Amino acid sequence: MINLSIFASGKGSNAEKIIKHFNKNVTRIKVVCLICNQADAGVLKVAEEYGVPFRLFSNQEIQDGTKLLDFLLLQKVDWIVLAGFLRKIPLRLIRSYPERIINLHPSLLPKYGGKGMYGSRVHEAVIENRDSESGISIHLVNEEFDQGKLIAQFSCNLEEKEDVFSLRQKIQKLEHHYYPKVIEQQINQEAI
Repeated sequence: MINLSIFASGKGSNAEKIIKHFNKNVTRIKVVCLICNQADAGVLKVAEEYGVPFRLFSNQEIQDGTKLLDFLLLQKVDWIVLAGFLRKIPLRLIRSYPERIINLHPSLLPKYGGKGMYGSRVHEAVIENRDSESGISIHLVNEEFDQGKLIAQFSCNLEEKEDVFSLRQKIQKLEHHYYPKVIEQQINQEAI
């Protein structure tokens, strides 16, 4: 059995798709816990609904990484998946899970990546620059924001009158469809 932990800070739509995917389709990979840094995050209700244990950590505890790593080791976590987690992953975790932390970014990296580029900020930049396409990038996490090894990218075209709301919907559709499948493929590829 391969144990997966999801890190999330927000509503949890991607976390929900990942949990559903692994509950329904995959027997050898299991979501064993969810890590969150926001006590009022909607993702905590998602975790409760699907019976996934969750643990809250303060931003300071996440930055330090000691308690977080101890908890993950206690849960026998093999892989970490970021699903809208708005904190930098501490070096301690990156070194403990080399090439075993997967992130999703809402643009076609290297465009619109880096510190402070998340959510609507990314979509605003894409529209402001009049790009003809955008998409998602799924990558491994290293010490730099959005610069780890690229696993997969999926794109969508922008319409002439695209706005942040409509682009966000297109990107979320790509995320929900591809992210769980790519996570599974990456874990299975590494297990061979």
